[in-house]
Amino acid sequence: MGELENCVNCGKLFVRLSRPVCQDCYKEEEEKFQIVYEFMKKRENRQATVLEIVEGTGVEEELIIKFVRENRLRASQFPNLTYPCDRCGQQIKEGKLCSDCSTDLSKDLKKQEEIETLKERQKAEERERQRTYFAVDKFNKKD
Repeated sequence: MGELENCVNCGKLFVRLSRPVCQDCYKEEEEKFQIVYEFMKKRENRQATVLEIVEGTGVEEELIIKFVRENRLRASQFPNLTYPCDRCGQQIKEGKLCSDCSTDLSKDLKKQEEIETLKERQKAEERERQRTYFAVDKFNKKD
């Protein structure tokens, strides 16, 4: 069952089933995709960059990047199609992050895990030090 949402493009209220845009905006996106795809099918345009596609078709850069990210336009078929890394803006062909940013984030995560492990170890040592032991002498009861 769908939920009521506002279209991310036009703001119109619609029932969202799978995509974040209303049916009208979806049809418009599909028409623009066909324009871009027809442009890219021509042999002389297969090496085009995103900016050249924008100039040749009039379709917005953000929408073309969306098509590439969704693998509707594949970098394997069109080798000069790239889009910016979400973190630094370097041009990439797949994923959301370039290899440098991915490596940096992995290092940061590993460092954070080491810090958390050290904190947990220190807490465990502190709990061990704070334990109090009581000795019960069963045999020397004083009556």
